[in-house]
Amino acid sequence: MKVLLWHVHGSWTTSFVQGTHDYLLPVTPDRGPDGLGRARTWEWPASAREVTPDQLRGEDVDVVVLQRTRDLELVREWLGREPGRDLPAVFLEHNAPDGAVPNTRHPLADQREIPIAHVTFFNQLFYDNGSAPTTVIEHGIVDPGERYTGELARAGVVVNEPVRRGRYTGGDLLPLLSAAAPLDVFGMGLAGLHERYGLDPARVGLYDDPPQAAMHDELARRRVYVHPVRWTSLGLSLLEAMHLGMPVVGLATTEAVEAVPAEAGVLSTRPERLAEAVRHFVAEPDAARLAGKAARAAALERYGLGRFLADWDALLTEVTR
Repeated sequence: MKVLLWHVHGSWTTSFVQGTHDYLLPVTPDRGPDGLGRARTWEWPASAREVTPDQLRGEDVDVVVLQRTRDLELVREWLGREPGRDLPAVFLEHNAPDGAVPNTRHPLADQREIPIAHVTFFNQLFYDNGSAPTTVIEHGIVDPGERYTGELARAGVVVNEPVRRGRYTGGDLLPLLSAAAPLDVFGMGLAGLHERYGLDPARVGLYDDPPQAAMHDELARRRVYVHPVRWTSLGLSLLEAMHLGMPVVGLATTEAVEAVPAEAGVLSTRPERLAEAVRHFVAEPDAARLAGKAARAAALERYGLGRFLADWDALLTEVTR
């Protein structure tokens, strides 16, 4: 199939474009949100092609994967077709509901033409989808391999825009966690993190927007992965860390409680318990390695790429049938 989708979530798209289809990625001169094109820091196959809005009109698009309500408008404007009626469509919902949870209405609630594909069962449960058809296709990860060495007695965190997102991603917990062990933060938009939370640069290192492969290599050198996120969808970085073979210490919130089994680390809603677990794994390399192996086994079983692509093939086949 020729699948139209926008580059909205780089890590998720990295897995999605590993399939057998032709993936059309809009690109605009400014490479803004409506046309970011191909990724710069992820490895994508040649089947993920950039197309301008003008070129898109000459493509025989089979199906569109919508990820924002804005995408509905762009399909109408650029293709002159109505998603869900004369162009098969799926709405992929990446995010946990926000606002008046658990009463948050999904933007596509109650319509019947476009199924909503949630990435976690938690999100499907907590959104009010009304009578809209819904399904869940859990994440799948391109396996980076078991790279864990844990040679550095430090913790690793991956988070994007922690200053802007604040309590959502648990930036306020970093002072406590960095007191338990030195930690390194990887991700986009890290400027100002030290100042926002009074962090000691000697205890908290920042690695702003590294290429994915380089980040995996560096992350796997840290003794433990820390996931201080309060409220967001299941982070792909968490699943990538588990694939690397890292033990996990994280907040027991949203879908994390389903993704991380007890033998793979420590989940708790008590920040002091998380700090204690970080100290434990940093001080006990053998325990950290054992938990990391359990984390990798669990991630491979539940979040493998083959299952993910098969689930998406089945859904795309159904909506285009």
